[in-house]
Amino acid sequence: MEHNLKLIIKQHRQVSGLTQAGLAKLAGVGKTVIFDIEHGKETVQFDTLKKVFAALNIKLVFQSPVLDRAAKASIKEPVE
Repeated sequence: MEHNLKLIIKQHRQVSGLTQAGLAKLAGVGKTVIFDIEHGKETVQFDTLKKVFAALNIKLVFQSPVLDRAAKASIKEPVE
């Protein structure tokens, strides 16, 4: 099952018992922002998304194969 941003936000909001306006108030954003996110608008500011994630206790995790390889390589090097 694909987890896309609009469904994640909407499902967390609904499970939390919040309306779009209630989530907007809690996150400190306009209510149209929540509507836009839940309808797939692609031009929402990242800082705004972070506020919404924080209000819903959603943890955002980035994965980087480059950094993962670098971390693994540094573990394998002997420490002097």
